[in-house]
Amino acid sequence: MIHKRSEREISKISASCQIVADTLIMLEPFVIEGACVADLDRMAEEFIISQGARPAFKGYMGFPATLCVSIDDAVVHGIPGEDILKSGQIVGIDCGAELEGYYGDHAKSFAVGTLDKSNQKLIDVTRESLQKGIEQATPGNYVGDIGNAVQTHAENNGFSIVRELVGHGIGTDLHEEPQIPNYGQAKQGPQLSAGMCIAIEPMINSGSKDIFTASDGWTILTKDGKPSAHFEHTIAITDSGPKILSVGSNG
Repeated sequence: MIHKRSEREISKISASCQIVADTLIMLEPFVIEGACVADLDRMAEEFIISQGARPAFKGYMGFPATLCVSIDDAVVHGIPGEDILKSGQIVGIDCGAELEGYYGDHAKSFAVGTLDKSNQKLIDVTRESLQKGIEQATPGNYVGDIGNAVQTHAENNGFSIVRELVGHGIGTDLHEEPQIPNYGQAKQGPQLSAGMCIAIEPMINSGSKDIFTASDGWTILTKDGKPSAHFEHTIAITDSGPKILSVGSNG
């Protein structure tokens, strides 16, 4: 079932999204060489709880942490451990929060120190691909328009799109219908309409699109060991176009 949310519901989803965005903004100065990933997770959990919300990922299908922290060839769903960050790494941080029964979801890839040109391009193109997808999230368009925009921009820049993992609807559950692939044909799939809230999240690899699951049962890795990047925004589709909900309290 695809939900169309009322203005009141969208405001509640927005409140959860703002907490998640503020969490990533709070963490950014600490995503540096020498930082311990477990410390980032602890800081995020404490911050979300301080805002009156609950970490949405912790305990979800057994996931053990507040954040998904995915480094270099980890695409998504990395479990925060005792890893120490090193200069030149790409660190994808995905975070979710639940407040008053409504969910927010947001992810960003960070650069640790200075990246080489290819990795910096990967981050830039992934961020741009997300924006291209968001621009297609207008009433009357289709889910395929979003995926096609993401795929076209990524592949035109020499990168590949992960197929097995997709964006999703969001609201009173973390993952709702419809699925939002990051690839596909324009004018295909469910039609978009005002009131829908969706999370668009390109996962883009510098090498092959092929992935596998690590022995921990969670971390998704590139098969060729090359880096990946991930960005995600939760948006509401409105009559005047897409509205990004996962922005910080300062806008």
